[in-house]
This record gives sequence, structure tokens and C-alpha cells, in this order.
Amino acid sequence: MTEAILLVGGRGTRLRPLTVHTPKPMVPAAGVPFLTHQLARARAAGVEHIVLATSYLAEVFEPYFGDGSSLGLHLEYVTEEEPLGTGGAIRNVASRLRSGPDEPVLIFNGDILTGLDIPALVSTHETTGADVSLHLTRVQDPRAFGLVPTDSTGRVTAFLEKPQTPEEIVTDQINAGAYVFRRSVIDTIPEGRPVSVERETFPELLATGAHLQGMVDSTYWLDLGTPQAFVRGSADLVLGRAPSPAVPGRCGDRLILPTATVAPDAKLTGGTVVCEGARIGEGARISGSTILAGAVVEPGAVVTDSLVGLGARIGERTILTGAVIGDGATVGPDNELRDGVRIWCDAHIPAGALRFSSDQ
Repeated sequence: MTEAILLVGGRGTRLRPLTVHTPKPMVPAAGVPFLTHQLARARAAGVEHIVLATSYLAEVFEPYFGDGSSLGLHLEYVTEEEPLGTGGAIRNVASRLRSGPDEPVLIFNGDILTGLDIPALVSTHETTGADVSLHLTRVQDPRAFGLVPTDSTGRVTAFLEKPQTPEEIVTDQINAGAYVFRRSVIDTIPEGRPVSVERETFPELLATGAHLQGMVDSTYWLDLGTPQAFVRGSADLVLGRAPSPAVPGRCGDRLILPTATVAPDAKLTGGTVVCEGARIGEGARISGSTILAGAVVEPGAVVTDSLVGLGARIGERTILTGAVIGDGATVGPDNELRDGVRIWCDAHIPAGALRFSSDQ
């Protein structure tokens, strides 16, 4: 199996303001665009050819990754003129695939951080003779996910929408967002209209007797759909909890990229990342956070589980906890932002203006 489709067309609405100027897969995690980690892991698993299904801010991918040769890959890009959903996006790039009708094609989503054993999923697909194989993972509270029960052989028996009552929770297995398709199955997806593989393709295949195989792999798995999850995922990459060959440095408590400057008495812990050209002032304390390129954290500021955007500035003694500061924003001295507060790109918060929390 030498090729894959990577779905990177989502608008990343839940991640705003991180995705105002940057598509979700290109937001830095552990110092490089998140997509870099996915591409590197696919290459390490033997994938050589990847087609990127792009849509939102599609123009930023190719200038960064080019033909993929720097990663040992051959990359192609296909842009959706109108959003087509997961299934529609897969069908839209089918003409770029090189596999024969019975050969496997790996498909994965551009917002999932996972330690999935990719070769094991492909092997499961081939040894069971499945039409589609799905990576499944187990979660403690499956109510926010679609459930995928399987029989004793791992064959998928149903696709159940998000359960509403305890009686509906018949399994803790959920669709983890990585698949292997038999190449010919991709050609059965309707062309030129939005299609959801989760709500349309998979249930219809099951109804017509197709063989859908589930493989439970409960290694690291995280949906990076919210700012809090994205910050956590970046920290876990730095800490070594989430595997990636693309982390630009040794795993540990912090990652400081070249050209960043950190005051000698600043304390960085919990998988904190300080990107290129960022500056951390005297006595600042930063834990589990991402400080993007060119940002400034002034002396005495305390930043916890937060993301500070490109070129943003955090004033002296300001406290951020679980906050997201958009690109180019300024938070003046002596502010306190907690519990999911998001400051929009280029906003300016005067000194001492905010001392509250928000679930917005």
C-alpha cells in the first residue's frame, strides 16, 4: 500500500480565531504545521503518494509542502470548488489515484492526532478481505460520537448516531477517522455532490452487504477540533505522549525553536512550545502552552494551557489560563483571562481591562 488521501478541506470553525488566516491542518503543533506530523507518520508507515483534498484556504498548502520530496513523498493537491463533505472529497480526488481496483487506499482526516499503527490497519484490511476497514478507538464517554459496534471477528454490524440515553450506548467503540478503502469502493461514491462517509457511504455499504471491518487501536487519539484540544495535542507531542517523527527537537518539558529568545529566569514546562522569533520576558511562567512565531510574552506574565497567536503580545503580569489569543492581538498588562476566553485577531485589550472568565 503506497498511497493515501488526506482530507484537509475543513473550515476549522470551532478553532477560530486560530483558523481565520490559517487552515486548521496548517496551524502549528509542536513547532510545525500539524499536517507535517501526519505526513511524516504516513511516510514512516510506507506511504509514498498522498493526494491532499483541499478547500478552505487551499492556496497555502502547496507553497509550504511543494511536491513533498523534502518529506520523501509525492504530494498532489485537489481543490474543491464547493464543500463536498468527507465522501465527496474522497470521490473528488479519485482520478489522481494510481492503485488497481482491489488495492488498498489509506484515508485519514486532517484534524486527528493519533498513534495508530497504520501498517496493522492495512494488514487487517488485507487479511480479512474487507471492502473498507476502519480504525476504531474506545472512549470513556461515547455520547459525543457515533458508535461502531462489531461482532466477535471485528466485522462492523451497525453505525449508530450519537446516543441520547444509557440504553443506546451499546459499545464504547467510535469511528477514529482513519480508513482503508478497496480502491473500487471509492468509485461507487456519488460524484459532484456533498457526501458524508459517516452518515451515507458506510451505512449504505453495510446495508448492501459489503464487508466493513473494524480494528480497535486504543493508542493515543485526540480530535483537535477545539482550541483546548489543539493546545493539549501540541503539548503531548512535545512531551512525547503522542508519537511523531516530525517534532523539530528532542521531546521534553519544552521546545524552543531557533531564533526564539527566552529570558534565563523564565520557566517553561508542560510541553510548552516557543516558535521562531518569539520572545519570553523575565520571570514569565508558561505551562502547556503554544507561543507562535513572533509573539511576545512580557515579564511576569503567567500563561497556562493557552495559545498565543502569530505576532501577538501579552503584557506584563497578565494571566492567561485556557485562553486563545488571535494573531496580532495585544493583551495589555495586568489582565486576567480564563476558561476558554478567545481574543480575536488584531484586537487590543488595554491594561487591566479584563478580569473575568467566559465559556464563549
